[in-house]
Amino acid sequence: MPTFRFVTAGESHGPALTAVVEGAPAGLALSADDLDRELRRRQGGYGRGGRMRIESDRAEILSGVRHGQTLGSPITLLVRNRDWANWTDAMSPAPSAAEGDDEAMRRVFFPRPGHADLVGALKYDRTDARDILERASARETAARVAAGTVARRMLAELGITVGSHVASLGGIVAAAPAELPADLNAASDPSPVRCLDPEAEGAMIEAIDAAKRAGDTLGGVVEVVARGVPAGLGSHVSWDRKLDGRLAHALMSIQAIKGVEIGLGFDGSMRPGSRVHDAIVAQPGNPRGGGFGRASNNAGGLEGGITTGQPLVVRAAMKPISTLMQPLATVDLRTGEIAEAVRERSDVVAVPAAGVVAEAMVCIVLAGAVLEQFGGDTMADLRRNFDGYVQRIAARGAFG
Repeated sequence: MPTFRFVTAGESHGPALTAVVEGAPAGLALSADDLDRELRRRQGGYGRGGRMRIESDRAEILSGVRHGQTLGSPITLLVRNRDWANWTDAMSPAPSAAEGDDEAMRRVFFPRPGHADLVGALKYDRTDARDILERASARETAARVAAGTVARRMLAELGITVGSHVASLGGIVAAAPAELPADLNAASDPSPVRCLDPEAEGAMIEAIDAAKRAGDTLGGVVEVVARGVPAGLGSHVSWDRKLDGRLAHALMSIQAIKGVEIGLGFDGSMRPGSRVHDAIVAQPGNPRGGGFGRASNNAGGLEGGITTGQPLVVRAAMKPISTLMQPLATVDLRTGEIAEAVRERSDVVAVPAAGVVAEAMVCIVLAGAVLEQFGGDTMADLRRNFDGYVQRIAARGAFG
């Protein structure tokens, strides 16, 4: 069983989203302000739709925290949906007086290509795809970001930071600096598309505007970087303990993510080994790398499913959003007749927000790996075990 785990519940237009987080040690400082800060970041980005003007996400802590510190018990987090007031009949848990009115019940009979609408309706034997799309919606990621903030806070106490930036959007590739800023989010968040390349930022905004005029949507790639991760997290001994596999699983679980790379990723498959693998060097000033370092970081901080002590670098590719204002052809779930897919209120692009969600999932995976490696029911125990481990591996590189 994972040592740090979470589960979310709730529908896009239901009363609220909920996350229950298990595994956080006692004594971790955590406040609603910590959660709200990350939720605001998720809601930002050029090209977002009307929903983000309605919602102003704020989290409530219902359990597991007392007087600003975690108790070691499950943490329950609640994010209310402000739009619920407009959906009380359509999404009522109880039978509604408007049951016979398809429009009032917001029923969806025309599934959108690229979404879970049709396959979910087949799997769960539903005629109204509303029963599927409400849970399949990326609105669920607000709860993930809240859960990931708990993991982020725990990692920060150990000197591990996680940030992200947009590497490409709508086919426009950003020219990131050779050395990324130490505080990656402080550098990327002020950009309306969370891009580090001002020239590419302008082209991305133009592409978003053009897509909006055309009733189309765009995708892109986000890069997540974790710094301060010590060598030795994960394991080579079993398939399900390899940290790269667990990261890929977590990132691929995000709505609309269709590809994951670590380090060079696919580009590495087109190079000779001499231009892929990272030469090992002595680096006494790198205790978290065991006194060793790499001449490059093409591996993205992972070798054999185990962290190397270098920055952890992962990328996730997001497909264009499935709801199109110029909809594709579909069929009527009731009759099988050709129709146009439903138009739900939607974004033109959500790639900048996807970076924040990807950060949350990377934080959750790393928090689990840290707890597996170092244990501890309290933050004091975890810090002591973590520091002792770093001292041990640092001694391995103390040659001469």
